[in-house]
Amino acid sequence: MSNSNSLTPLKMLLFSFHATNTIILSYLPLYLKYKGLEGTEIGWVLAVGPLASIFAQPFWGYMSDKFKTVKRVIQICIVGLLVMGTLFFQMNGLLPIMMMGAVFYFFVTPIGALGDSLAQRRADDLRVSFGTIRMWGSIGFAVSSLVIGEVLTRVGIQYMIIPYLFFGFIALLVTFRLTDVKVDSEPIQLKDVTAIIKNKPFVIFLIIIMFLTVTHRANDSFIGLYIAQLGGSEGLVGLAWFVGVVTEAIVFATAGFWFKKYHPLFFIIIAGALYSIRWFIYAAVDQPIHIISLQVLHGLTFGVFYLAAFNYVSRLIPKLLQSTGHLIFFATFFGISGIIGSLSGGALIDSFGGATLYFGMGVCALIGTILITVYHILPFGKEAYVHQADRE
Repeated sequence: MSNSNSLTPLKMLLFSFHATNTIILSYLPLYLKYKGLEGTEIGWVLAVGPLASIFAQPFWGYMSDKFKTVKRVIQICIVGLLVMGTLFFQMNGLLPIMMMGAVFYFFVTPIGALGDSLAQRRADDLRVSFGTIRMWGSIGFAVSSLVIGEVLTRVGIQYMIIPYLFFGFIALLVTFRLTDVKVDSEPIQLKDVTAIIKNKPFVIFLIIIMFLTVTHRANDSFIGLYIAQLGGSEGLVGLAWFVGVVTEAIVFATAGFWFKKYHPLFFIIIAGALYSIRWFIYAAVDQPIHIISLQVLHGLTFGVFYLAAFNYVSRLIPKLLQSTGHLIFFATFFGISGIIGSLSGGALIDSFGGATLYFGMGVCALIGTILITVYHILPFGKEAYVHQADRE
């Protein structure tokens, strides 16, 4: 089996899983609105996902280590996605939606992290760029957001389960052709987690980047509702995601050329500055088309930030504790930040509207950018990074 052939199922898995992810991310807030939920209630439902991920990520990561397989765990989670997704979409009323949502998200949230982890390890084994594999997730996201947006504008948001299950089945089918990776690490021990928590630069770094990640996650949750507030359709929401994710795919694909040139914190500062500019402009616009054209900044904010932060975290943590460190990073970025972003964002958009929400996000991102710049200048951040680089 040639290298390219062995990577095809993995690329297809990332493509189809991220296609399902688009449908949830882009259209679930609009679907919940169709079901009669208010902005604050939608925020509660969207916060269930990140909350579930805080428990789900370590649990499935532990199972992966215990049984020495990533492939089988991904298969179990995708079966859970199909079964629980079908039940989740039958629910009505805030409480049943939230309770079923928690079970649904428990299976769904680890798939992205496990897929990225598998891609990272396969990239290392075959000596290819992680970005060139990971960009297939972005392409799946982009294609799905464009096509599904158009379909739902025509047939109605209530049918979003059909494309969701379609891409979910494709994801399940391609897992049978996946090349598994040998998991060498021992199961995560409590003492490993305490060793990481005692790593001051790592903890301070996570706290600071939350000023940026909370705004990112709030945008994930409410950009669809904001575009609808400005008078846009489901198709325009899909187009906004498409534009953003295409630039993200380009950033991932070209990372090999630009990424090694500077310290990762330099890229995080640049991404942070662009995040705050982006949110301030979003707050000022009054036409959905302006949001769509400005989505080109998504790749330059999220794409650059994610690659740089992932790289920096990998450098701060000893090789042995790498998977635990990545899970803590994921739990912070997609979990804790997602809860804060969904709950505070839902309350803000309900009480004051989308413009106020985005202005607040701009201020928050600006504070984060200033703090990360100070962190970069202070000696311990650099020392920790240099020592780790020396150890490798």
